[in-house]
Amino acid sequence: MRILALAILAIGAASAAVPAQAQTYDPNYPVCLHVYGRLSYYDCTYYTLPQCNASASGRPAQCVINPYFAHASQDPSARRYKRYRNGY
Repeated sequence: MRILALAILAIGAASAAVPAQAQTYDPNYPVCLHVYGRLSYYDCTYYTLPQCNASASGRPAQCVINPYFAHASQDPSARRYKRYRNGY
């Protein structure tokens, strides 16, 4: 009985495993072109939004900022506003 339970568990685990997908965004470029259609894909080979917009013109596509750009600011605390306490 124990072998049957382990066999069912192994078959269930093997059938639930799905292949991992590759990263959608290329971290070397700051701007990506999202092309819509039967096959929707991202083309991250642009340095500026105007450069990307020129490629997207007349196509079902949209330019987006790459959230995984490698040279982006690494310090999110610099954008926060600091509160100062009054000395009462």
